[in-house]
Amino acid sequence: MPNTASQLTAEHPHGHARDVASDPQHALNAYFRDNEPAAARAPPASRSARMLFEDASTPAVVLGCFRHGGLAMVRSLGRLGVPVYAVHADSWTPGLFSKYCREGIIWDLRTSSAEQSVRFLADLGRRIGRRSVLIPTSDIGAMFVADEAEQLAEWFIFPRQDRGLIRSLCSKREMYHLAGKWNVPTPRTAFPRSRADVVQYIETARLPVLLKPIYSDLPGRAVAPMTLCHTEQELIARYDAVEDPSMPNLMLQEFIPGGDEMTFTFNGYFDRDGDCKVAFTGRKLRNYPPYFGQASLGICVHNDVVAKTTIDFMKGIGYRGPLDLEYRYDTRDGRYKVNDINPRIGAMFRLFVGANGMDVARALYQDMTGQPVLASSTQEGRKWIVEDCDWVSALRYCRDGRLTLKGWRQSLRG
Repeated sequence: MPNTASQLTAEHPHGHARDVASDPQHALNAYFRDNEPAAARAPPASRSARMLFEDASTPAVVLGCFRHGGLAMVRSLGRLGVPVYAVHADSWTPGLFSKYCREGIIWDLRTSSAEQSVRFLADLGRRIGRRSVLIPTSDIGAMFVADEAEQLAEWFIFPRQDRGLIRSLCSKREMYHLAGKWNVPTPRTAFPRSRADVVQYIETARLPVLLKPIYSDLPGRAVAPMTLCHTEQELIARYDAVEDPSMPNLMLQEFIPGGDEMTFTFNGYFDRDGDCKVAFTGRKLRNYPPYFGQASLGICVHNDVVAKTTIDFMKGIGYRGPLDLEYRYDTRDGRYKVNDINPRIGAMFRLFVGANGMDVARALYQDMTGQPVLASSTQEGRKWIVEDCDWVSALRYCRDGRLTLKGWRQSLRG
């Protein structure tokens, strides 16, 4: 299957990962006393890979090395000779076992205070010995870096982003209003603050309805997954079961008909000057978990409407940095409607690799290290699969009558 990228192939460990105590300074110092840095470097980059970077000596720190997305980040930069350090909440995430991971360090950003995490990262920066490119991979990470930019800047390089804008993009409520201000289509949405608001919404709503979290990731708090509710009773019962009235975090959104393939994506990088030289578009083919999860199978597809809408929107609000964004295509009115904006690198970023080898992580590294960002665009028909998840979703879709064996085999051809 040409042009199919696998993200979860096992690799031999090149660094080490251990638990650390709750005090970041003491824990990190103890970690480094027990684990002197290995003299061995990551495998040398190939000649063609080295051509992308004029200089790959600046280290990179991946803040949140989640499953296939984190592993892809470590590989993408490590293969070009960049020393990559991975910070994650547990020691079993695949990226920490990659031969391209210089060191894996355990730290949970979700359960630690901002002060603790700043102190932890400052100690890590001192230990590395030079300013490193800091790459958050979660909403919590993106908001944390924007909030603590002044303190982190001594040891790390990252796009300087307005903290209010980043929080607005991470909040589906603020993102909804921001999109409306810039005339970007969105699904009809309501933000109830009580059970009575839900009951009132039902009076004019068209079922089924999506019940979604406003913030998909919150420090120290469990977030209910998105649910498609087909009846009034189901919607009210689900709302009562998962909402915390003292801290409302649920929204109601119309369901745009169609399968996973109606979700179109944009991956791009907006440099220091706000230019977007690296811009890719594609669409999901399957999700894991089925229907409302992350992409487990995707394909690159040129889409001028998605690209232009996104670039105009982001330039209008003054966005800088990597971007992962989703639209649903509504066949009822022929419009692409934005339903998710991630002001960071997304888990499926390695679907989007240009003919010159560029991806969003590499564009970020080039920009942050003062190198020219090489322009790149969509490779039509390139496919990407998460091997250990996609077959599970395929079985579910087959069981539901939405996928045949022949259709499954055809979907894997690229």
